[in-house]
Amino acid sequence: MSNITLEQARAIIAGTLAEGHTQGFMPLSVVVLDAGGHLTAFEREDGSANKRFEIAYGKAHGCISIGKGGRWLEMMSENRPAFIASVAGAFGGQLIPVGGGILVNDSSGATIGAVGISGDNSDNDEIAGLAGITSAGLVPEIN
Repeated sequence: MSNITLEQARAIIAGTLAEGHTQGFMPLSVVVLDAGGHLTAFEREDGSANKRFEIAYGKAHGCISIGKGGRWLEMMSENRPAFIASVAGAFGGQLIPVGGGILVNDSSGATIGAVGISGDNSDNDEIAGLAGITSAGLVPEIN
């Protein structure tokens, strides 16, 4: 199994925060997990609320644990709420099924990690994360 490197994780965070600044988003918190769901890197901008880590982590953790992006999880929460509630219970609550949770693939299509972003609304979190992943030369997957 390939894993995201610390260098790649740092590049994703830098690109995500840069996009947030360019777009004028609220202060962001960004979590990067490897393919095994282990924390690789985290940054919280000044002014980002104190529990944004847990939200960003839940977004990334849900994606890497299920193998689907945040938009897919969001769709499932709308269409199959009992399933998502059960999964959240199995994950000890570490599942936030909304935009801003993004799988990270390498150029071959292999999943090497996940990113969770929190601080603005979920759509804006996702926009920043997509830009960050792409700027690091990797391939984002939201569905």
